[in-house]
Amino acid sequence: MPLPPEDRQLSPRTGWTREHWEVTADELLAAVRPYASPGHALIDLPGDRPSWSGRRSDGLEGFARTFLPAALRIAGAHGADPHGLLERYAAGLDAGTRTPTSERDLANGDRESWPPITDRGQAMVEAASIAFALRLTRPWLWDHLDMPVKERVGGWLADALHRDPNDNNWHLFPLAVGGFLAEAGIEEKAARAAVRRGLERIDRFYLGGGWYTDGRPRAFDHYNGWALHLYPVLHAHLSGDGDLLAEYGSRLATHLAGYAHTFGGDGAPVHQGRSLTYRFAATAALWAGALTGHTPLPPGTTRRLASGALRYFLDRGALDAHGLLTLGWHGPEPRLVQPYSGPASPYWAGSAFLGLLLPPDHPVWSETERPAPAETRDTVLALPQPGWLLQSTAEDGLVRLHNHGSDDQPADTVLPDNPHYARLAHSTATGPTHEGIADNHLALLVDGQPTERGRIGFLGAGDGWAASTWRPRAGGRELPGVTVTSLTLAHGPDDVRVHLVTGAASGTPVRHGGWAVAGSETEAGPAAFARADGRLSSELRALHGFSAAGTTAVPGGTAYGSRALLPFLTGTLPGDTALLACAARLTGTDGLHPLDALGFTVEPGETWRLSIRWPGGTALCAYIAPGRVSLGPKG
Repeated sequence: MPLPPEDRQLSPRTGWTREHWEVTADELLAAVRPYASPGHALIDLPGDRPSWSGRRSDGLEGFARTFLPAALRIAGAHGADPHGLLERYAAGLDAGTRTPTSERDLANGDRESWPPITDRGQAMVEAASIAFALRLTRPWLWDHLDMPVKERVGGWLADALHRDPNDNNWHLFPLAVGGFLAEAGIEEKAARAAVRRGLERIDRFYLGGGWYTDGRPRAFDHYNGWALHLYPVLHAHLSGDGDLLAEYGSRLATHLAGYAHTFGGDGAPVHQGRSLTYRFAATAALWAGALTGHTPLPPGTTRRLASGALRYFLDRGALDAHGLLTLGWHGPEPRLVQPYSGPASPYWAGSAFLGLLLPPDHPVWSETERPAPAETRDTVLALPQPGWLLQSTAEDGLVRLHNHGSDDQPADTVLPDNPHYARLAHSTATGPTHEGIADNHLALLVDGQPTERGRIGFLGAGDGWAASTWRPRAGGRELPGVTVTSLTLAHGPDDVRVHLVTGAASGTPVRHGGWAVAGSETEAGPAAFARADGRLSSELRALHGFSAAGTTAVPGGTAYGSRALLPFLTGTLPGDTALLACAARLTGTDGLHPLDALGFTVEPGETWRLSIRWPGGTALCAYIAPGRVSLGPKG
C-alpha cells in the first residue's frame, strides 16, 4: 500500500500524519508474513547472522516483536483488524506453546515450538512483548482463546515469574509478564510479586533527574527511553494505577525535558550506546509521555520528533528490498550489532507505534507540528546524571553529545573500550570509527599502540561544560601512575577539549581524533579538516600542546557511509604534567567564522588557569588540576 500524500499544512516539518504511521505499521507487518512458520508461532527472518541464542529463539523474537506493533495497531483501531492479524497471532500462541523445546530439537522437524523461559534466557525478553500485546488486545484475542490454549500460554509465560533476569533492564520483563497474568487470574500472587520486585530493582538504578543507569554503575543510553521508562509507565497506564503512574510518569516527564534535545533537525536520534539497530524505538518514550499526559512537550513537538525519526530511517535505507528492517543503522551495519541480536531484533522498533493508541482527534495528531528543540535555537544543555553535555545548532539541526559519564563498564572489572560509549563525543550525524585512528578520543601511544579510556570518573557538568577523569589503559591494564583530567567547553558549533595528563613519561607521543564525517563524496582540506558530500564538515585545531595536524581516511567508514575522513592532531608530552587543548567543530553550515578566531591562553601552575574567548566576544575562565575542574567568568 503506497503512503498517502504528505500534509505540509498539518505537518510542515515532516509531512507525516497518523495515516502515514498506520500505513507504515501495516507494511512492516505484511513484509514479515512470508517468513512465518506454517502454524505462525515462529517468524524466521532471513539472514546469515543468527543471535547467540540460536535460530529457534530468533524465530520467537520475530513473533513477539511483531506481535507488539500489531497489537498497538489493532488496539488503536478499537479492535478493527482488516488484515487478519489476530487470527495469525492467536494461531501462533497455540502452536508455540504445545511443546516448548530447546534449540537442539530444531533439527527434529519441529518448526513451531517456542523455547522455554530460563534464567537469563532470551525467551524472557520476548515474553514481555507477548504479555503487553495480550493486554492491549485482550477483548479481541485472549478472551476468545480456548481454555486449553489459555492454560498453555499462561503456563509458558508464568515461567518468567520464577526465573532470574540479568541485573539491568531485564528486571522489567517479569514485571510486564506479571502485569498481564495478574489481570488474567494466572498465578496472581507470584505475578504481583514479580511486578513489585521489578519496580524495586529498577528503583536502585534511578539516579534522579529522569535518568536510570542500566544496571552497571554508569551505563546511560537509549535503554532509558525504550525500556527503563517505557515499561513501568506503560504497565501503570494499562493497570489504571494512578499512584504508580504519577511516580513513574513524573520521572518520564523529567527525562523527556532533556531527551527531546537528543534528536537532530533531520530526525536522527543521537548515535550512542548499544542496540542501535532498534532505530526508531527511540521515539517510544516520547509517545509514552503523550499517552499518559506525563510530558513537558507540546503535542506538535512530540509528533514532529517521532515522525522525524521514523522518516529519517525509512528514507535512508533501513528497509531491504523485501521491506524488512535490517541489522544496522541506515542500511546493514554489522559493526554496531551485538551478539545477542538476530535477524528479528530490529523489530524492537515496533514500540514506536505506541502513538497509535491515541485517537485521531488527540492533539498529538491534530495539532500542527512544532519545531524540534534542535531547530529552535542554539543550545548547550548539561545533563549531570549521565554526565553529558548536549550541544545543538539551529541552522544545521546538528546535535552533539559530549560524554563525560557513560562508559558501560561493569562494577568489578574494566572491559575494552566500546566505541559507542567510550568516546568523548557522539552526534546525530557521525558514528564512531572501528578501525584506524579513534574519533573523539585522546590516546597516549605506548609502543605505537593507542591507549583506551577505560572507566570514566564523572567530575561535573554545568553551564556550557562537562568534565571527567580517567586512567589510560594499554594491553588491558592501567598505565601505572598516569591520570587524565578532561574538560569540554561548548559554544555555538564549536567545542574546546582540554586534557591535563599527569604521571606519563616525558616524550610520550599523543594523538587526538576529531569528528569522523562520512558520505558518498569526501574531501580533505588543509591541516585537520574534512568535508562530506559538500555539506557536513569537521575541523580540529591545536590550541596547546599539539605539534602537528592531519586528516586520514577511515578504514571501512562509519555507520553513516563507507567513505569517511577523520581530522587528527599529534604531539609529544613535555614532562610528567602536561596540558593538551584543541578546538573542534562539526557543522553543516557554511560561512562561519574561522575556528582559529577562538582565543585561548594558558597560565600553568598547580591549578592551570585557562582563558577562552569564543568568536563573538563571550569569554570565560576555567581552572583545571588533577581530578578537579571549576569555571568562572573571565576576570
